[in-house]
Amino acid sequence: MTPVQTARLLIVGPQGSGKGTQGVRIADAYGIPAISTGDMFRAAVKSGSDLGAQVTEIIQAGNLVPDELTSAVVRERLSQQDAAHGFLLDGYPRNLGQVGDLDGFLSGRGEALDAVIELVVPRDESIQRLTRRAQEQGRTDDTEQVIANRLAIYERETAPILDVYRERGIALEIDGVGSLDEITDRVIAALEARGLLRSAAA
Repeated sequence: MTPVQTARLLIVGPQGSGKGTQGVRIADAYGIPAISTGDMFRAAVKSGSDLGAQVTEIIQAGNLVPDELTSAVVRERLSQQDAAHGFLLDGYPRNLGQVGDLDGFLSGRGEALDAVIELVVPRDESIQRLTRRAQEQGRTDDTEQVIANRLAIYERETAPILDVYRERGIALEIDGVGSLDEITDRVIAALEARGLLRSAAA
């Protein structure tokens, strides 16, 4: 699928917002790869690269991958050929330090993010969705308290990131409540209003 133009996107939303699903849908519409943090780590590990070996060691020890290494994995992934015409990032950057790392990498290539998609979902709605999903998947450790704590971390870490992108005028607030198709249509309409047209093959 050949895109009409480049589209460098970031999708942001709380757990339960559906950003993973919407990210894949939007990426498909633009003919660009949807790249999540988890995907990047798995690809790095599978590649057998030095970065992959470092990630493997950290994850096996039960630790979080530090920002510096996370950013290095992202740079490696975004340097691959399929991301030459754009990408949609999901899960990175997740704090101000990572925003700076991504800015530095992209500016070094004469590039910048075109838009940041923020899926807005009320906290109660997110908790209901996550609780329902946990029950369906039999995840008894995902209690309302655990879920609420995850949302609190998201709110604490992600709010400053969104403030940065709002100041740059590239943040798009999208109502994340509705059917999958309704939400996808809202995102596409907002992106097209910014002049980001979909792939001719989409």
